[in-house]
Amino acid sequence: MVSGKAGQGRKFNIDEALESATLVFWDSGYEGASLAELTKAMGINPPSLYKAFGSKEHLFFSVVDHYNATHGSFMSVAFDEEDTGIGLMRRLLIEAAAHYPSSTFPGGCLVISSAVAVTAANRHVADRLSKMRNDNILAMAETLTRDRDAGIIAHDTDTHAMAAFVGATLQGMSQQARDGATEDDLLRIAHYAISAIGA
Repeated sequence: MVSGKAGQGRKFNIDEALESATLVFWDSGYEGASLAELTKAMGINPPSLYKAFGSKEHLFFSVVDHYNATHGSFMSVAFDEEDTGIGLMRRLLIEAAAHYPSSTFPGGCLVISSAVAVTAANRHVADRLSKMRNDNILAMAETLTRDRDAGIIAHDTDTHAMAAFVGATLQGMSQQARDGATEDDLLRIAHYAISAIGA
């Protein structure tokens, strides 16, 4: 991972380093990931980490961006491609069932699991992740509101409650995957949720 030419100092591939750091944070959580683990996985020393990323926190949120663009990209792709809110809800649930279990990666969703338990000193990290999740629910609710206005779903549908229900189901599926649930297990949960929202 570390490379460079004579006279240019030691360099490293940022994308490879972020992927390595992603796996550490994903597996251990924000507080559980030590600097020693991170620098070892990234193949760099602490001064190089601080020079490139500034701090552990800045590295972590660079990892979150990397995760959302790679392992967790199915969500943004679904938002871009689905024409209806109800179709988006169905797709997110089905695709989460396929993506969350893994024998190669830690499993579940990094944004959901990496700061579940943090000390007061790092509460702001958990709060930033919480805002990301809540922003997703608001975006989901907006798509459902457009469905309601178009007559695709019932006119009295509480679109925010429906979006929050799907968000809560996705969070539960993430933890189930961390606990060893298979894709088939999660698909059963997804289909119950799909039936519950009339999708």
